[in-house]
Amino acid sequence: MEELKWLVVDFFQAFAAGLLVGGTYGLMCVGLGIIFGVMRVVNFAHGDFMMLGMYAAYYLVTGFGVLAFLGPYAAPIVGAALAGPIVFVIGWLLHRYLIARVTGARVVSAEAEGHYSQIILTLGIALVLANGGLILFGSTPLSVQTPLSRESWEIGLIFLNQARTIGFLMAVAFAIGLYVFLTRSSLGKALRAAADNPIAAAYVGIDVDRAHRIAFGLGVGITAVAGGLIASSQSFQPYIGFDFVIVMYAGVVLGGMGSILGAFWGGLTIGLVQQMSTLVLPYQLQNTAIFVVFLLIIFFRPQGMFGRVWERT
Repeated sequence: MEELKWLVVDFFQAFAAGLLVGGTYGLMCVGLGIIFGVMRVVNFAHGDFMMLGMYAAYYLVTGFGVLAFLGPYAAPIVGAALAGPIVFVIGWLLHRYLIARVTGARVVSAEAEGHYSQIILTLGIALVLANGGLILFGSTPLSVQTPLSRESWEIGLIFLNQARTIGFLMAVAFAIGLYVFLTRSSLGKALRAAADNPIAAAYVGIDVDRAHRIAFGLGVGITAVAGGLIASSQSFQPYIGFDFVIVMYAGVVLGGMGSILGAFWGGLTIGLVQQMSTLVLPYQLQNTAIFVVFLLIIFFRPQGMFGRVWERT
């Protein structure tokens, strides 16, 4: 009976950990989902923008001490939030001077609608960001030092890491705020119109290139916030983006390509599967469990959990 009790405790502990980790995964998946949903661009550099968010949060909190006056508890939270606007500007500039040349209305008539050049360009940006990060920041693993990552709240026999719990709450808040922005604001409606039919949107006066630029900056900025939140609970280095970009794409496809709500639930599902799998599998096989579940869901529901089936008429 005692053994059964601890098995139940382990189950709920893993479930709680998966929920907290999955919330942050969900936020980074939302960022990728915005870019694909509006621009129809597969951004292979997305994980590296998350890496930039980690370093932005680190230098705001620890490196330059800009937020040191807030104290060790509040500074990491504010640093993660401020990483978003910083990376938004970087994404805006990259889109303005590079990505806009292979996306938007100008490539609609190109072969494969410019997807070949988009893939090569985003791969190139990923390599430049990762190797540039290695030159600028070095290869030493870093983390945002905060007491939150070493302390937990106890609920019965379940322990909730404070850094991950606050990260989860912030991820949910940012995801809800983004959803409200896209569905209620005039700018959000313009982004959705540019996503649904860019040619028709241009006819009614919407600047499609500007909409794409905002969507790209918003997508990488949201993911940078997720990176800033993760930076306080695990170490990172310039090549960490590759480890997470696979999780992001799996989450977006699981939720349904183009669905913001689906992207969040897809990331949440991956976090749950990753942590729950440790009950029966070694730590090294976490990604194997993720892709087994991924393949099962895609087999039975190819459009993803929240995607729609499109039929040709």
